[in-house]
Amino acid sequence: MQPTNKNHIVLKTIATFSLMLQTGISVADPTQADLAKQLSNPVADLISVPIQYNHDVGLGPDNGGRNITNIQPVIPFELNAETNIISRTILPVVNYQSTYPGDNGASGIGDITQSFFYSPKALTADGWIWGAGLAVVIPTANKEDLGSGKWSAGPTAVLLKQKDGWTYGGLINHVDSFAGQDNRDYVSSTFVQPFLSFTTHTYTTFGINTESTYNEHEAEWTVPINLTVAQLAKIGGHPVQFMIGYRKYVTNPTDTPEHGIRAQVTFLFPK
Repeated sequence: MQPTNKNHIVLKTIATFSLMLQTGISVADPTQADLAKQLSNPVADLISVPIQYNHDVGLGPDNGGRNITNIQPVIPFELNAETNIISRTILPVVNYQSTYPGDNGASGIGDITQSFFYSPKALTADGWIWGAGLAVVIPTANKEDLGSGKWSAGPTAVLLKQKDGWTYGGLINHVDSFAGQDNRDYVSSTFVQPFLSFTTHTYTTFGINTESTYNEHEAEWTVPINLTVAQLAKIGGHPVQFMIGYRKYVTNPTDTPEHGIRAQVTFLFPK
């Protein structure tokens, strides 16, 4: 006797649930898997809007705290059938407490960093993904303590490889000031971000990176190491990634925090 359609559906559901319990993972969704992979690629052909909250403690002699919320839209533009231009924007909203006697802290908008990457859609013969272009720092800060007061620009590049759930590579830029307020220090800054992450079959991504900055004016490196875990999910049918992390500063130049935490929500708009 053949089972009815209803019984067949029940049996199939039980079998699927049993498989999930035995393996500890959900049945793969190719769309979700591809999105999770793209989220680890800074020059992916994917519109995304990460909103990243950072809280650091231990700044200066007063051990002050600092909150920075970065709004970071990433928008790809198709240049032709083989190439994209990837626009990456970082708009910081800053609030920090007193870091030394007589400092009252400040709140407001910081300087915007705008990057454009020329990035081929196809991988290289060895399977690498790359992008290169221009980074511009725009003096949008509404208070002197929150920005450089200078226009700065310079080259930027990213190189990475993705295989078997792993993503590894690095992003770099260097900017020098070329205009702005005459009474402010020149800017010559190098940013280096090597990264390594692994994405599981359940679209959980474990990552480690540094966001190291060398300030030529002060001749100092600021080197935080970030440990993060992120989960891709769907809310109302729309993909969203949630991330939390811990950050430890391993160098100690003037006014560098001791450690901090990070939380991020990334809204995705797949094609």
